[in-house]
Amino acid sequence: MSTHKQDRRAFIKNTGKAGVAAGIALTVLPAWATAGSPLAWNSFTQQPLPYDYKALEPFIDAVTMEIHYSKHAAAYAKNLGEAVVAEKVDTNNTPLEDLLRHVSKYSPKLRNNGGGHYNHELFWQCMKPGTATKPEGKLAAAIDQFFGSLDAFKTQFTDAGKNRFGSGWAWLVLTADKKLMVGSTPNQDNPLMDLSDLKGIPLLGLDVWEHAYYLKYQNKRPDYIANWWNVVNWEFVQKKFELG
Repeated sequence: MSTHKQDRRAFIKNTGKAGVAAGIALTVLPAWATAGSPLAWNSFTQQPLPYDYKALEPFIDAVTMEIHYSKHAAAYAKNLGEAVVAEKVDTNNTPLEDLLRHVSKYSPKLRNNGGGHYNHELFWQCMKPGTATKPEGKLAAAIDQFFGSLDAFKTQFTDAGKNRFGSGWAWLVLTADKKLMVGSTPNQDNPLMDLSDLKGIPLLGLDVWEHAYYLKYQNKRPDYIANWWNVVNWEFVQKKFELG
């Protein structure tokens, strides 16, 4: 048996699988994910995945999606729940985005898990089954304005993901002065955080932690990023951009 197959089986065995219910396909985005919903990016609890685990095949494999959602992301949500209770955060009156904007006031546990939860909830929505189209309307015009072309933007974004040392995220953000900017953050930080060098409203985020791609792509992060463009949900990014 090859070393790769042994590693893959060991990874799956050690990580485990979630129940079937979490992977039931939805034909439309859940109500919380619709543009304008106050829960869309501010919920403190893990929301249903808006597609089946295998829906992003062949670009992202079903086993990776299942482990990523039901183990890694679920742990961030659980730990965030513990942190907000311990630190007496009023989650009924404090949207998650607002908490992240003042995250320096809180513990590393809340920072890491608040960021991890928010980032993953956004990440699922940044992808959808089927072949990705391309940005349209005002978003397309803004990309041309600030990057020169869609291809130039993709190159810059891809480089941000490829060149992020260790684990982290690549981002397209809308800055406070309504400019588009590309950058990356380490670990589970994001551009909302007051501690982040890159600041703005996240429009598109890409997880470049190894758990997001290692089973299929091993150490070939550039291949993962190149294939990820095939599942980008530009309609969702457009809605985020319009909400500003």
